[in-house]
Amino acid sequence: MIAEEREEAVRKVVVGATGTPGSLAALHKAAAEARVRDAELWVVLAWQPPGGELGSRNCLGPAALAECRAAVVERLREVLDTAFGAVNPGVTLAGLTVRGTPGAVLVDTARDPDDLLVVGTGSRTVWRRLVRPSVARYCVAHAACPVLAVPPSPLQAELESVHRRNVWRIPLDLRELAP
Repeated sequence: MIAEEREEAVRKVVVGATGTPGSLAALHKAAAEARVRDAELWVVLAWQPPGGELGSRNCLGPAALAECRAAVVERLREVLDTAFGAVNPGVTLAGLTVRGTPGAVLVDTARDPDDLLVVGTGSRTVWRRLVRPSVARYCVAHAACPVLAVPPSPLQAELESVHRRNVWRIPLDLRELAP
């Protein structure tokens, strides 16, 4: 590609969004980066049918897959509404729902070297590392473009701590609330 064609190519910032606090933080960071770079913001929600790809081959018919697709599109609308509400993000916004694993879908969507891929790192407890692989690590290892990994908000750690306290019914020590 010659330099003139490269300048005409649409630059994009690709971000994965699921609606978790970490993905919402990544979505806001991606919108800010898209404004700075004068690029389009592509919000991607990767999905797989219930039972994974093997399960869908044997059990799910076209009607069930269409219902899954419709539910994923609605989920993406909810995520964008939660992130931006009535406020315009200030950039051209494209929402994509793609069938596949999150890391592979994000890397495939951001395949141009001029793109920027933004991913949330999320909470990586030992248990989560064993159960679910890191999308951010996959993207950093396989992306053809720069990857911006957005760490979780410190408030998210506090929220998870409160949630654990509630699950285990541990009483709150009021001294923790004092500044």
